[in-house]
Amino acid sequence: MTVSSQVKGCFSSIKSAEATLNTLAAKTNDEEMKQICKDVQNTLKTVQLDLESQVLHLTKEEPQYKS
Repeated sequence: MTVSSQVKGCFSSIKSAEATLNTLAAKTNDEEMKQICKDVQNTLKTVQLDLESQVLHLTKEEPQYKS
């Protein structure tokens, strides 16, 4: 498995976790839990952006990592 495919797999996992948090926040009546989910989703969004940047770097600078 290439570095690029591992980074892309991590990206997919993070998107899945974000979707799960969104579902959890929608189902709970606990406002504190909703805020925690929102905070974690914001953190995950930052990680997603960093991973997207890394994938672009890998495919631009390291053509062998294109997949």
